[in-house]
Amino acid sequence: MKREIKFRAFLNSKYYEKPLMLSWEELLEQYDAIDMFQRDLMTLMQYTGLHDKNGREIYEGDVVRTGKDNIGDPEPMIGQVIMREGSWIIENEKKQEAIDLFSEITSREVIGNIFEDKQLLEGKQ
Repeated sequence: MKREIKFRAFLNSKYYEKPLMLSWEELLEQYDAIDMFQRDLMTLMQYTGLHDKNGREIYEGDVVRTGKDNIGDPEPMIGQVIMREGSWIIENEKKQEAIDLFSEITSREVIGNIFEDKQLLEGKQ
């Protein structure tokens, strides 16, 4: 099985007029990425290899809404995609729940990310 390894980078708004979300390739073309990484001017997010119900790539740090149609899932929730113990999961710290992000399941939907939409995790969950 071949796995595509990709990254995207968030350029922190503290150092830029407007925060930017770029693919790794775009970052390398436009900026000195290594220097920025060493000075904590950006955050890298790894691609999970999965897509949401709309075909959108799911990255670490994305905020995902789950649906009702997955057998074995808890009630629908909103959570952040993180890597824990070698597995991608959707974690909701407020409810202290986590579920696996193990396949391209029809009810998973990316609704934002933790860098541009922090309020998504603060709302009703």
